[in-house]
Amino acid sequence: MAGPVIELTEVSRYYYMGEFVIKALDNVNVRIGTGEYTAIMGPSGSGKSTMMHLVGCLDTPTAGTIYIDAEDTSALNEEDLAYLRNAKIGFVFQQFNLLAKMNALENVMTPLMYAGYPMRRRKEIAENALEQVGLGDRMKHRPNELSGGQKQRIAIARALVNDPSIILADEPTGALDSVTGEQIMDLFEKINSQGKTVIMVTHDPEVSGRCKRVINLRDGHIAEDR
Repeated sequence: MAGPVIELTEVSRYYYMGEFVIKALDNVNVRIGTGEYTAIMGPSGSGKSTMMHLVGCLDTPTAGTIYIDAEDTSALNEEDLAYLRNAKIGFVFQQFNLLAKMNALENVMTPLMYAGYPMRRRKEIAENALEQVGLGDRMKHRPNELSGGQKQRIAIARALVNDPSIILADEPTGALDSVTGEQIMDLFEKINSQGKTVIMVTHDPEVSGRCKRVINLRDGHIAEDR
């Protein structure tokens, strides 16, 4: 396996509800190499979404250490974490999370605005990303004018614009029909073939079957890693 782009060392995430402790993740160790294509599976409550949020630096562990590109994320302040998320991680969500009042191009340009790109360069990069996902002819359409598959392609283009090394996808086909889901999986395989590390949370065995590695979680522990 290539050197790890993501490493979780003895990572736990506990939630405290009065006298009760919910161990969403409990002493997990995982190394994911550069360019890997990994599915995270498990039943509801197994910890898979918790792991996704921790890897994406959207949450912090109760114990343990998370390294992104060998950098200890616990040593970073909020500003540094925001920079890391924007520069190195692209997020794709089940419900797309598009801004309804913006058209496709404007949605894809949004991360570039936070990265400080000038307007002309933002537009150029976003147009290229939409072309890559097959939506060059839908740039001026708003989300309510597009199908579910087209919305997810916009979300993928938005995740790609900062050229992140890691793509995190949370149930990316969950809101799509099977044919459209297959097309989206084809797109993720293309992205992975370009050298990006792709990590996908899914409950669908057909989706995980197309990944090169599957990590199964159960009750906050790794039950299987194959």
